[in-house]
Amino acid sequence: MGFNCGIVGLPNVGKSTLFNALTSSEAEAENYPFCTIEPNLGRVPVPDPRLDVLADLASSERRIPTSLEFIDIAGLVRGASSGEGLGNQFLAQIREVDALAHVVRCFEDEDVSHTQGAVDPVSDVQVVQTELMLADLESLDRQRVRLEKMKRGGDRESEALLQVVNNASRCLEQGEVIGGSDWTVSDWDLVRNLNLLSTKPVMYVANVEEASVHDGNAHSRALADFAQKNGAGCITVSAQLDAEIAAMAEPKERKEFLEAMGLAESGLTRIVGAGYKLLNLITFFTVGPKEARAWTVRKGSDAIHAAAKIHTDFAKGFIKADTISYVDFELAGGESKAREAGRLRQEGRDYVVEDGDVMLFRFNV
Repeated sequence: MGFNCGIVGLPNVGKSTLFNALTSSEAEAENYPFCTIEPNLGRVPVPDPRLDVLADLASSERRIPTSLEFIDIAGLVRGASSGEGLGNQFLAQIREVDALAHVVRCFEDEDVSHTQGAVDPVSDVQVVQTELMLADLESLDRQRVRLEKMKRGGDRESEALLQVVNNASRCLEQGEVIGGSDWTVSDWDLVRNLNLLSTKPVMYVANVEEASVHDGNAHSRALADFAQKNGAGCITVSAQLDAEIAAMAEPKERKEFLEAMGLAESGLTRIVGAGYKLLNLITFFTVGPKEARAWTVRKGSDAIHAAAKIHTDFAKGFIKADTISYVDFELAGGESKAREAGRLRQEGRDYVVEDGDVMLFRFNV
């Protein structure tokens, strides 16, 4: 199972520039709406210093990080839910992703046109939000017709889902996000199955000019306040600056440039890390002399799911998982010393994997 994050926003906010920097690719980035028609896809390694520590301790020949897929989706405009600006096509692309990185323009530049006429981050966010909600209302209307027909035919299971559909529609008709304290866990399970656009996890990316990359500006602060009130994360980056950093071939050169700029890490590193958390993902490791490798699973996954990430045979013939926490592995100085210190645990198929676990799967096929 792959995990992907769609990069969305209005046209001309820096989505493709950011995508190019993230993936070191050459997606077209131009100063006119809809220069991106087909979505651009790119896999991005997830920075994790723990992998290097483990590889050094095990003298691994190769280091293989885990990764995320980012998808650059064309800019949405007002009326997208009604087909404006190829909106139906772009909304369908959004429906396929697991989470959203919503890039918002927080810089002034007379040479870059703005589809709304003026830079207003909160208003821009609400334009996109409204289009997603309108598209969801249309989707819910279609599902209501189908469920009512099923209910009349005696299908009892459709009744609970129909109630959720009606409640979700009422929220959207009132301009409210779906959810709240009165929604039960079972309701949310049903909502997730509806695959609605406006309920996808989202983080906001405030794209500022280079001079504001440290402390942001009035636009990015307004966006951060909006995000906080809506329970979303917000990251401030300069897409143009990060594109320049990504173009540097040598890691040492990038590090020196960041230090000269007074930055601990690039905006791209923070976006990838935030996307990983947004998708509710954790990392476990396999470590040996040939390779040290990071693997991705959703938080709450059991040992069988982790084993299946490596190979289906590992899950089919699962016997046990030799497990050492990253902290114990590092403190002990490697696998053999952790084993001698009694830090290795033998976990069964129902064990819930913890972030940082170093695992060796025992199986028999």
